[in-house]
Amino acid sequence: MIPTTSVPTQDKTQAGYQHSRGRDVARFFAFGNMSAIYLFIVLFVIFALWIPDKFLRPQMWLALIDQQAIGGLAVIAVVIPMVTGAINLAIGAQVSFAAMLTAVFLGPLGLPIGIQFPLVIVIGLAVGAITGILVVYARIDSIIATLGVNSLLLGAIQWISNGGLRVRYADNAPDYKLLSTTQWFGVTLPVYVLVVVALIVWYVLERTPVGRRMYAVGFNPDGARLAGINTKSMIIWSLVAGGAIAALAGALLQARYVDGDPTIGISYLLPALTAVFLGSTQFRGGRFNVWGAVVALYVLAVGIKGLQLAGAPSFVDDFFYGAALLLAVGIAQIPNAGKNFAGIRRATRFLRPKERRAAAAASRSTGEQ
Repeated sequence: MIPTTSVPTQDKTQAGYQHSRGRDVARFFAFGNMSAIYLFIVLFVIFALWIPDKFLRPQMWLALIDQQAIGGLAVIAVVIPMVTGAINLAIGAQVSFAAMLTAVFLGPLGLPIGIQFPLVIVIGLAVGAITGILVVYARIDSIIATLGVNSLLLGAIQWISNGGLRVRYADNAPDYKLLSTTQWFGVTLPVYVLVVVALIVWYVLERTPVGRRMYAVGFNPDGARLAGINTKSMIIWSLVAGGAIAALAGALLQARYVDGDPTIGISYLLPALTAVFLGSTQFRGGRFNVWGAVVALYVLAVGIKGLQLAGAPSFVDDFFYGAALLLAVGIAQIPNAGKNFAGIRRATRFLRPKERRAAAAASRSTGEQ
């Protein structure tokens, strides 16, 4: 009889744990999960060799980090409702509206900063609440509702700026400008605000029951409703939070100027959407998430800045963001696209007629019950 040896159960468990942990680490660092980081490395090497005298200057990197801080806040303002399945196409107008309100409050109305700043945030909350009510109770698709709100806000901007004129607030400009010029260790205040807001939103979405409910609503609204989750409340409050952060972005953006420009915030829509969609393919495997979106925004900004420093024309920004957005959404529509594009596929259900008709039928059925 041949003697047999057995591996102790504890050793088997330890080996299995180490194997599972190794797979998790390998999965985390896989190209599909961290493609933005690897793309950044490639871009950095290319431009460092191509234009080292311009690209490697510390001043350039500090300026880039500061320039994208407002865009980062706009990205987070889009991520929050996207988690619940609502797409906010009014983000540019929300940022611009908050900036114009800031100029009007400080200039013609002469409000002190201590009253003006929180008032702008409260108005941003109200805009988000109105949008949420239109989506939930008026049953208007979030795409249509936010496009309508976008048009309303653009009209309001024209109205409060007397037909698109700049609003001067020279008396309060020096004090208010401190919000954009104050620095610690060479980094401006808006960057610290971005980090704090990102940490708070990340914690809520990833580490609290509220965040889990929001993701459940975005993944499967019918299942979430049957599980007892108040899906209407989740959607409304996500848009309210997004509206407040968009208002914060607009108020900080206005601190960089000495007068109110009706057009300064409109351009944030395309970068925000592109970063949010690309960010959903990073770190969380097809889930919209804060850090993926912020990292995607900065990686795209590095590519654009490098091309600009190399002498590319000014239209490269829109071309770069537009191409990246179309590529991400286009890949997501391929039937066999990987799970990292699942978030984009869920967010773009309206592109597929069959799913749109099915969703409409389900909505009517729910209303009848």
